[in-house]
Amino acid sequence: MFGNDRNQLRQMYKSAWDKLQQQQVLTPLEIQITDVIKEHPEYHDFVNQLDKDFLPELGQTNPFLHMGLHLGLREQLATNRPTGITEIYKQLLKIKGSGHDAEHSMIECLAEAMWSAQTNNTQPDESRYLQSLKELLNV
Repeated sequence: MFGNDRNQLRQMYKSAWDKLQQQQVLTPLEIQITDVIKEHPEYHDFVNQLDKDFLPELGQTNPFLHMGLHLGLREQLATNRPTGITEIYKQLLKIKGSGHDAEHSMIECLAEAMWSAQTNNTQPDESRYLQSLKELLNV
């Protein structure tokens, strides 16, 4: 969405959030961003902390990464790419009871697929990703 520029990405979140707070007109992308921010009140204070580092080795979750995974997943669901993901989401929604909880389960799989691709310097393995999503249905 924004390339690899961390500051530019974070600024987009901050700008969208500021516009929402000031009741300004939002672009469709800003609406998507602010919807995700609204669903994560625990991250509201971090939206203004553009330079903060979040260290997983200290047990810290990067709120920008987490919210970005939600946005990425929502794009996948809207386009049904990889093919079948929308149906998996619908089934998981019945199990979890809320879209947000279903997304949280699914973004764990998305994060793993992205981490694996980055680690191996390859494209994400859609088959493996879909299989991990299907495994969420075996509750």
